[in-house]
Amino acid sequence: MEDEKSETTHIVTKGMRSPEKVMRLARMGSSFQTRLSFMRSLTRRISKEKWRFEKLRFEVDEKGYGTSVYVVHTPERTYSLITFTNEVAPEQRTDRVVAEVWDATFNLFDGIPTEADIKRLSANTPKQEAGRFGPSELVLARANKSLRLFEHVASRLSEGKQPDIELLASVGYLMRTTAVYGSGKFGCADREKISNRSEMRGSFQVELITVYLFRWFTIELVEYVAKQRGGRKAVSLNPEISKFLGIGNATGLGMAPFLIKHPVLIHKWVLARETALSRVVALESHTPESLSLFSKFMFQATQHIAEWNVEDEQQTSRIIKTREDLKQLSNWFANEENINQPLIWERILRFAEANFSLEGQELTVSLLLESHGKLVDELADDMQTSTGIELEPSMSLNQLRELLQKSFNWALEIDFDDPEKQRRFWYYSEEKLEPRFGDRYADPGAEQEMPLAVARDVFLLNKKIKSVSDDISVGKFVQNHPEFRNIVRRVQTVVRFPYAEIRDNIVDAEMRPIDLLRFKLAFFGASKFDPKSELWTRITLFQGAPLPDQFVGNDSDEWAFPFCPDIVAA
Repeated sequence: MEDEKSETTHIVTKGMRSPEKVMRLARMGSSFQTRLSFMRSLTRRISKEKWRFEKLRFEVDEKGYGTSVYVVHTPERTYSLITFTNEVAPEQRTDRVVAEVWDATFNLFDGIPTEADIKRLSANTPKQEAGRFGPSELVLARANKSLRLFEHVASRLSEGKQPDIELLASVGYLMRTTAVYGSGKFGCADREKISNRSEMRGSFQVELITVYLFRWFTIELVEYVAKQRGGRKAVSLNPEISKFLGIGNATGLGMAPFLIKHPVLIHKWVLARETALSRVVALESHTPESLSLFSKFMFQATQHIAEWNVEDEQQTSRIIKTREDLKQLSNWFANEENINQPLIWERILRFAEANFSLEGQELTVSLLLESHGKLVDELADDMQTSTGIELEPSMSLNQLRELLQKSFNWALEIDFDDPEKQRRFWYYSEEKLEPRFGDRYADPGAEQEMPLAVARDVFLLNKKIKSVSDDISVGKFVQNHPEFRNIVRRVQTVVRFPYAEIRDNIVDAEMRPIDLLRFKLAFFGASKFDPKSELWTRITLFQGAPLPDQFVGNDSDEWAFPFCPDIVAA
């Protein structure tokens, strides 16, 4: 982690998109994965450092129920995925956070577990939040089967046949996680224990290592079940089909507050992406190789988006428009007059901004970065921070007022005297201590509101400052008005980090929490966003990524925009 004092004021330079443009909810909710997404960084590290994978234990019955230990050896350490699978009655099956049983529960263990460790975890991991865990457990997670696909794949393989490709594409995973807890939750190891480890450099790496290992386990599990059913007649999955299978995930409001609570970290994420984009569009010349790569990834994206189908009407219409945008881009790129001129990448971005939907524009950004890995990949190493939010008590109130006018004018333009501008509120549920999203004028609990409404707090702070006649110090001001301490120190800190704030009102009546979820999940590397409401979505993780035995050649990182392999089921 870098020294806190090393982070000075960050300037948005020429060629970079402005915070006013990229930190709006509508655009954030149109995000796509890029080369800098955390899953992509992880697979590059696995390939570069030649991590070794090993199956230490696979003690399951003919139906696939039992205990397994899958291990990854990094250059310096070993991590073990300990998984417990069991039968779940149909009436107990749910993806909701209130569930009490799951098809699989698992931990990422720091090192190699002993028999005593496995016995202890077998009594606690299936209980999830109700279990007892310690610092040797880095992650706690659970998952449920996609019953339709898991059963179909097991049945087909047992008969010596490959699964139906169209059905495979319609789901994309054998199991989906419903929670992956790290960073000290429920007694597991605190983030500080692993933050300085080289393999954990970057955001959410320990959680994603867990998911990657679990994906490997799910594929071996379905093949094992098929073998038990079919005996000698059974076959394994075609390697291209295995690679196409990801891990599903059901994500709700639990992710959203993170973006508001970690403003400097969010700035570092967005700064890396926008710096990468500015490097690409600044290139005056291009090469046959870069043109070929862009064409290749544009084709892959077209196939990928063609297979992206959801039930949500609004997202369906956005997908249809994105498909049209890709056709326009392909036609533009096919015109030799366009590609024979300098600054082609900047012209592509400007063409997208002038003609495409927000999703089409953000997909274009992803394509531009995808074609220039050597130029941008190193930026992924700086998508983290140790900088906290601190109060500067010696600052004068006039200086604070100037900061508000300079950096938070977007918030001051919102009329919070209008009840609809603060209809929503965020709170923790008493039952599961999970974030919830309420209606201030209809739902109970507004008195327990989480302090996430930055725009409203800035509005109220500015209003209070206007009523104070003297130019006193900030320290004196917050001493007299302690209710403003948190927003004052936030303002003082984030003015140095232009991409730190979401430049919208997250308690507005029309606010869609799913925009926050998609923004964060895109930085993870998620694809196939499948909104189930404005409050939660299903996604796919690691779809198309190499499996442990597939990290060979230069294409081990070229798994963006996966699409169904052209394989006829036998």
